[in-house]
Amino acid sequence: MENVTILGAGSWGTALAIVLAENGHNTLLWTHRIEQANEINEQHTNEKYLPNIQLPTKLTATADLQEAVNHSNIIVVAVPTKAIREVCHSMMTFLNDKKLFIHVSKGIEPDILKRISEMLKENLSPDVIEEIVVLSGPSHAEEVVLHHPTTITAACGNLEMAEKVQDLFMNQYFRVYTNEDVVGVEIGGALKNVIALAAGVSDGLNYGDNAKAALITRGLAEITRLGVKMGGNPFTFAGLTGMGDLIATCTSVHSRNWRAGNMLGKGMKLDEVLDNIGMVVEGVRTTKAAYQLSQEYDVPMPLTTALYDVLFNDKEPKEAVDELMIRMKKREIDIL
Repeated sequence: MENVTILGAGSWGTALAIVLAENGHNTLLWTHRIEQANEINEQHTNEKYLPNIQLPTKLTATADLQEAVNHSNIIVVAVPTKAIREVCHSMMTFLNDKKLFIHVSKGIEPDILKRISEMLKENLSPDVIEEIVVLSGPSHAEEVVLHHPTTITAACGNLEMAEKVQDLFMNQYFRVYTNEDVVGVEIGGALKNVIALAAGVSDGLNYGDNAKAALITRGLAEITRLGVKMGGNPFTFAGLTGMGDLIATCTSVHSRNWRAGNMLGKGMKLDEVLDNIGMVVEGVRTTKAAYQLSQEYDVPMPLTTALYDVLFNDKEPKEAVDELMIRMKKREIDIL
């Protein structure tokens, strides 16, 4: 049994806390809202994020960050990308010894263009980092809590630490593989949200299966082009955190990114969409970051560029699709 702290009591943080608690680990879930911590401790529910799900009674929560940090030497970071620097800065006040950090968020910081592991390294002292492991893959929280079979990847350049995380989480319904390609896993996990937004737009326009199959396939080509240019292993993008995550996120109503894109395709404006979703839609910020990365690395990403124009330049979705379809002809297979 291990003591484990999870920072972030959204749907995914809570689902992972359930997995850990059911695996016998002493798991503490941190939220910045005291009323949410009280609900988890007293009612054993988290209705806003996982409605109608009963949490294990041995799973506890706190709104005290110092208590959460001191609870264990294993910290799972499950807060949205935009909150990571702030949470790390707050944590540094209480951190005195080395801890294993496992991050499970999927995003890239716009403008600064940092991956999450890079953000953690920049905002935490090397003296308190034993290692950073990325846990990512096709995994809707709504299905994990129902014990539906789920398979993801733990990635770290230190394979021993990846295997430690594998052992923490793996059980009869939650299978974990290991991978040493941190860059590829982070890029695949982040950029699939961009393509999921685009897939939602396509469905909102009622374009059907042909269009979505093309989006997923050509989206994977874009992600792979950029990821390899940034140092990722091309085979990673054919795996769970590439194609696997794309399929799950582009085809499921559980996906906030797909739902947001679907509303955009039906004519809603971005502000309305985000208000309607009521939770963080990581793909919006990541679209801006991906577009900026495509410029920095000189990688053609036409789907990302089209979505960027829809989100930030008020281009009509149908106009963006029409322009994509009449681009100059090209070969399908890229030389990586």
